[in-house]
Amino acid sequence: MRDLKIPEQRHPEKAHRPDNAQPKKPDWIRVKAPVSEGYKQTHKIMRDNKLVTVCEEAGCPNAGECWSQGHATMMIMGDICTRGCTFCNIATGKPNALDLFEPGRVADAVAKLGLKHVVITSVDRDDLEDGGAEHFAQTIRAVRHRSPETTIEVLTPDFLKCAPEVLEVVVAAKPDVFNHNLETVPGLYPSVRPGARYFHSLRLLQRVKELDPTMFTKSGIMVGLGEDKQAVHQIMDDMRAADIDFLTIGQYLQPTPKHHAVDRFVHPDEFKAYEKAAYGKGFLMVSATPLTRSSYHAGDDFARLRENRMKKLGLS
Repeated sequence: MRDLKIPEQRHPEKAHRPDNAQPKKPDWIRVKAPVSEGYKQTHKIMRDNKLVTVCEEAGCPNAGECWSQGHATMMIMGDICTRGCTFCNIATGKPNALDLFEPGRVADAVAKLGLKHVVITSVDRDDLEDGGAEHFAQTIRAVRHRSPETTIEVLTPDFLKCAPEVLEVVVAAKPDVFNHNLETVPGLYPSVRPGARYFHSLRLLQRVKELDPTMFTKSGIMVGLGEDKQAVHQIMDDMRAADIDFLTIGQYLQPTPKHHAVDRFVHPDEFKAYEKAAYGKGFLMVSATPLTRSSYHAGDDFARLRENRMKKLGLS
């Protein structure tokens, strides 16, 4: 039995990689340790419902803040991914069978936490014929049934090895936001995201809009992996050509010495410049800070996203 607390068993594909030095974090990256009662309560609800969160599995620096407010990003379909991206701290290997009762348990946790907005993500499941699309759809429907007022955001895999029709299954379940992260600029895909294809991911998001023009689409990248500013501006243009509404940009933080090296820590002023440029290119919503992550402040951001669309349409 694998022990996912042991790095060599958690990341067998990275075990023989040379170590990359982990530079000291600048002051603007530091966060407080999670100790609040709200954090403990959220932790208990997750454990009682036997749920996995990406907050824990990916080692998110914002977990203390989010969990103290009762916000957590549900990670469905297990805690073992079929991919081995060099930036990611989620375990790699052969996943277990799908848990048919998981959608109901997610819906139960959302109701207990009283969430106004929930983010549901997953590991990559290249072992499944539909990549887990139907499981996503069942989870969306279960949450809708238990908490009809809660808005739902999905952060999906790329469904790279599936028939194109599987995307329709997720879109038909009507999440409020469809998120899929491009993660980095195309030139870094071979070293950062080797199992994925940049233009496939971009096209996936474009197809969501074609299938349902009213659905909000969202994508994010990390900086500090070795990209240059020109490539970041190009990715913004690519996203706008695919009609993506919401862009997130955050600092890459190296989980262990076996992971991709941090090229540099991007200064907050550079993030502000990216935010200004992105709004200038027509994004409805932009979150660009060192600690920005896909799901960070997702509920508040969704409310602003909806408001910005209404303004653009002249309805507010």
